[in-house]
Amino acid sequence: MFQLLQINTPVPRDIPLDLPLPEWLLITLLVVSFLMHIIFVNLMIGGTVLTLWCQIKGLKDKDYHNLAHEISRTITVNKSLAVVLGVAPLLSISTLYATYFYTATSLTGGMWIAIIPLVTVAFLLTYLNKYTWHVLDKNKPLSIAIIATATALFLFIPLIFLVNVNLMLFPEKWGTVKGFFSALLLPNVFPRYLHFICASMAVTGLFIFWYMGRKNYPFEQYFEKLTRYDVKKKAYSLTLAASVAQFIIGPLVMLTLPTKGFDTRLILVILCGAAIALPAMWWIWKAITGKPENIDKHFGKVVIALSITVVFMGSGRHVYRSNALRPHQKLVAANTAEFERLSKEARENPPTEQAELQIDSTLGAVAKGAAIFQMNCSSCHKEKEKLVGPPITEMVSIYANDKDGLKQWIKAPGKKRPDYPQMPTLSQLTDDDREELANYILSIKK
Repeated sequence: MFQLLQINTPVPRDIPLDLPLPEWLLITLLVVSFLMHIIFVNLMIGGTVLTLWCQIKGLKDKDYHNLAHEISRTITVNKSLAVVLGVAPLLSISTLYATYFYTATSLTGGMWIAIIPLVTVAFLLTYLNKYTWHVLDKNKPLSIAIIATATALFLFIPLIFLVNVNLMLFPEKWGTVKGFFSALLLPNVFPRYLHFICASMAVTGLFIFWYMGRKNYPFEQYFEKLTRYDVKKKAYSLTLAASVAQFIIGPLVMLTLPTKGFDTRLILVILCGAAIALPAMWWIWKAITGKPENIDKHFGKVVIALSITVVFMGSGRHVYRSNALRPHQKLVAANTAEFERLSKEARENPPTEQAELQIDSTLGAVAKGAAIFQMNCSSCHKEKEKLVGPPITEMVSIYANDKDGLKQWIKAPGKKRPDYPQMPTLSQLTDDDREELANYILSIKK
């Protein structure tokens, strides 16, 4: 298997640096911080989608217009938390999987860089929607256009992240992927994306249930026809529908993922997460179909159960990544070790061969010095004209009676005049070479 992988897959060298923290601690930080980050990303995306839907519905129903406004007020807060909490997982994954993360980033190219302006525009649009809400109350189509554009951007940006993180799992695809849109067509991208969108809607449903149901929330101040129960029931229904959709899409995600990342541990993690979600879905169903006064009855248990499910699924993500990359990481480690061995060998045994001096025997005693000058000095010095440095005749005028001074200058040159560049050190010359070179220079007549 290793031989087949090595034939068809690029195997770059790793960066031979120690991790800043123990690997287990970085992995824990990656999983925990990613789960915290993704919750608020879910709320940001789900909130934007719901705001758009409620605004459209609000063209004919004032209560839904007001509901859209209330949800829109949460988007910018959740967005800020998503950004702040995204730093730790980004740093963790780029540290633990530097070779893989940066290779995938390079292959997705300009689209990865485009995240910066896209996110900036999306954020500004959500603020614009929030703070011009009453100003645009008489121009609702424009307000809807603003939030619709923000929604489209928020739905597209995670796709860029997903394509990048997905591509890093499959080094065998690096040689065939030709940019973002090529990586976008890998079989498991869209199933994973749909699963993520459903998760965003499920989490947002729970958030709206809690947010609108707080005892200190002045619900009656904003709504005329809708009741707390109506909003809670709709929020719970959204969570249930999105969770059922995840159960349907989940197997499709698994079927489209290469089998190299699967093992018994991963299957157990996924099954445990799914099993814990089932009673939560049952409690939601009972709340929706039961008496209005009992709709809050199992909310705490629902949140706890689904939170545990999220932890299992987040852990499963890491297990799959670890399994999928392990064979390639061994190849990278071997390649890196071989490079370090060769590098150390080269440093310890530098080449000693030098170009052969072209000695003109007709020059007599200074023939070797002339050859040394031609090889090491002629690119900067001429006999009687300034080239890069001063001519030989000027050296003679300075050191005519000071051969030791000339040899010392050749050994440790400095900078005497501002109109001449710094002379480089000729460390390759031996004491005998400097003696021969000084003899030749001082033999030149002014």
